Amino acid sequence: MHAPIGNFDSATPAPDALDELTRPVADAVRHWRGSVPADQIVYVDTDPEWADTATFVEHYGPELLEQSANCVVVTGKRGGGTTLAACVVLSTTRVDVNGVVRRHLGARKASFASMDTATGETGMEYGGITPVGLPGDWPVLVDSAVVDLPYVLVGSGRRRGKLLVPGKAFAELPGAVVLEGLGVS
Repeated sequence: MHAPIGNFDSATPAPDALDELTRPVADAVRHWRGSVPADQIVYVDTDPEWADTATFVEHYGPELLEQSANCVVVTGKRGGGTTLAACVVLSTTRVDVNGVVRRHLGARKASFASMDTATGETGMEYGGITPVGLPGDWPVLVDSAVVDLPYVLVGSGRRRGKLLVPGKAFAELPGAVVLEGLGVS
């Protein structure tokens, strides 16, 4: 199979690459629902040595800079309660944690989750966290620019490998809320 974006040596429909994914991501692909068929989600093998964005796009295709998204875990606090959420924004932007995220979560304070919290709560590796397979009760805040792309490169749950996901599929993830202005320059 040829990858829909980028210059990857191998590309496999995600349902045929479940052994390459962390358990929560594999389970999400296995039980996929929505208008985008699961076999349109593509797993590409990548070398963790080239995980840094500049090196990654140099090796796998410069167009990927504009077609990649980051998934970050945030915490919102209000009173004694804490809410964990994920934010998905284009890799050329940053998450508006203190504005859009804080307001959407109804939090007094919002911040990026610690690495231990992010990996412990998701069951994914740091640097590979993906919105596919997150806990079902989490809000998944998705910038509208991500949904507008034909395909988006995101983590696979591990540092090795990435997923290529049709943009519109992000709007159908459990807990997904599409927001304007979530990612800012």
